[in-house]
Amino acid sequence: MNDDFGVVRGKGNVFRDFGYANADAEHLKAVLAAQIIKVLDARKMTVRKAEDATGIAAADFSRIRRAKLDRFTIDRLMTVLGRLDQKLEIEVTVRAKAARASPPLR
Repeated sequence: MNDDFGVVRGKGNVFRDFGYANADAEHLKAVLAAQIIKVLDARKMTVRKAEDATGIAAADFSRIRRAKLDRFTIDRLMTVLGRLDQKLEIEVTVRAKAARASPPLR
């Protein structure tokens, strides 16, 4: 098997690279979920222990661990981190989008 593969360097947001409509929001949700998982792992917490500690359903922690984030809003993920005694500091940078080149007229 001699398949040729090319390497494509992403821009730091896989959701934008793949053309998701809400790429920035999806990226932020993924970052927040990763931090939740990091806290759970550091504390060696099962989803049941996380439920007992936070009052948030074990099923929600299970969804977060499996990266099933479609049911979660950004503020809900932030609330989960807060209930895990985490302090959030978020910095937002806003820039104009680069102008797209117009397709050639035919």
